[in-house]
Amino acid sequence: MSVKAEEPRDAPRAPEAAGRKERRKDPGGAWRREPGELAFYPWLLIAYPPISDLAAGEVRPVLPAALGVATFAVLYVLCIRLSFRDRRRAAAVALAGLLAAAFLLLAGPAHNWFYLAPLMTIACGVVLRGRSVYLLLTVLTLALVAVMWYAGASWANISLATWGTAAGGLVVSIVLKLFSVIAELQETREELARVAVAEERLRFSRDLHDLLGHTLSVMVVKAEAVRRLAPRDAEAAARQAADIEAVGREALTEVRAAVTGYRGRGLAAELASARTALADAGIAVTVTVTGERPAPEADALLGWAVREGVTNVVRHSAAGACEIVLEGTTLEIRDDGRGRDGSPLGNGLRGLTERAVALGGTLETHDRDGFLLRVTLP
Repeated sequence: MSVKAEEPRDAPRAPEAAGRKERRKDPGGAWRREPGELAFYPWLLIAYPPISDLAAGEVRPVLPAALGVATFAVLYVLCIRLSFRDRRRAAAVALAGLLAAAFLLLAGPAHNWFYLAPLMTIACGVVLRGRSVYLLLTVLTLALVAVMWYAGASWANISLATWGTAAGGLVVSIVLKLFSVIAELQETREELARVAVAEERLRFSRDLHDLLGHTLSVMVVKAEAVRRLAPRDAEAAARQAADIEAVGREALTEVRAAVTGYRGRGLAAELASARTALADAGIAVTVTVTGERPAPEADALLGWAVREGVTNVVRHSAAGACEIVLEGTTLEIRDDGRGRDGSPLGNGLRGLTERAVALGGTLETHDRDGFLLRVTLP
């Protein structure tokens, strides 16, 4: 049930344009493709009714109408292609031509040609950015109502056409904006992670320098004193050697404390994080803490146990409730999930067992009405 933590991976940079096609690698290693310009070309199938009218000879004259539909399709493709290649000025020119061609075609006698209206607003949603797209969609919708009314369309057809026209451009604009925001958030998260790692490395190196710089200098001076005193004053040399031993033991304790603070956040922080993680996973959590605060090394190890145990509950247990009980230096994490199903302990729990044994403690697991993790320290 253990989950082995993975080191952060360098993710690709966010796309420069909203909705741009980009390959990203997910945690499972599979490639996924964000929607790009190819996602908008199939919408040209909406132009089937006008093409059907042309093929059936229901529109006269055929040649100008066919050239108009072909021009409309080409301008639509240009709008999409140029927009996704960040050629915004050329895309805007193509969009202007598309709108002109659309209203020339919509003014024709065949009412099926109003199916072209959603295509022009989809192109607007792709090409334009910001609030300008909403203003243009409003103008285009009102213009469409006027054109359809002038052409003698029924109010039922007018309402359906205007709804599809407005919704098409609005949905496309919102979706592309959403992809843009997601990309920016992803880039920000990756940058924050890099900054956090850099700051933590700086803190750790600074702590080690502060801890060991003075201590090692003292040990070097006393070692030189031992070397000078050893030939003529063995007793004084022994005192200096004893001082070296005391300073070394003190430095070792301080380094262990520094490394413990580097690798774990402590019991209180891990309990708070566990509450949040379980609540976010929809698992009811109960935390009971009694007794005095454990010693620093025990506090760090119990915090590590909370992190590992709660990670397993969230990722593997399928539990509905979890109980965390801390009595002195005995920690129990119990859930009502499916247990380990006979599978061996994972790397995380094996490593936790080794750390507990190193401090003179024990780690026990039980599969009964769920899964129980118990860590006991002296």
